[in-house]
Amino acid sequence: MTSTLPSMTTPAPRTKEIKSICVFCGSGNGGSPEYIEQAKRGGSVGVMGAIAQAVIENKGKATGIVPEPLFRAGSKQIAETIIVPDMHTRKKTMGDYSDAFVVLPGGFGTFEEMLEMITWSQLNIHSKPILLLNTRGFYTKFVEFIRVAVQEKFIRDENEGIFVMCDTIEELLDALKTYEAPSSRYGLNWTVSKDGYSGRALT
Repeated sequence: MTSTLPSMTTPAPRTKEIKSICVFCGSGNGGSPEYIEQAKRGGSVGVMGAIAQAVIENKGKATGIVPEPLFRAGSKQIAETIIVPDMHTRKKTMGDYSDAFVVLPGGFGTFEEMLEMITWSQLNIHSKPILLLNTRGFYTKFVEFIRVAVQEKFIRDENEGIFVMCDTIEELLDALKTYEAPSSRYGLNWTVSKDGYSGRALT
């Protein structure tokens, strides 16, 4: 695969100490109790609510980032809540607050959030871990689809390693410690330049 984008020279910085994890997941329960069970091991409804409840019960801090229209529509929260104006601001805020991203099963919203963080990493906006929990083989077909895109030269071979699929919680915890973003990503600089040009700076 050829590209006019620059090769990586200086990866976006990231902390090796994971203090805050952003979890993308469905607001529904899914079709099997296993989705909720795994979410509790690792909102106020569905898989999202199970995660928030488990964090709070284990003396952790859970924060929900909710667009104002959803909040006005009656979105119920059991954790500290940050209200933002729109979905774009929501994703940037989640990125700013997080040291890593964990993706559980979900629907369109989960897929969109996951793929945006993968794309941001490919463009060197961040170098943070992106880990998929493959409950009941949920993401197996997704990985197969990505490999088709690699074979057809739409994605660089090595950039498949931007995300890591894990079959168990134990694998996921190990991957959080060992993750390294691939050097095949594009070497773009998204910090704000001296002349005031504003890129997107995730910390």
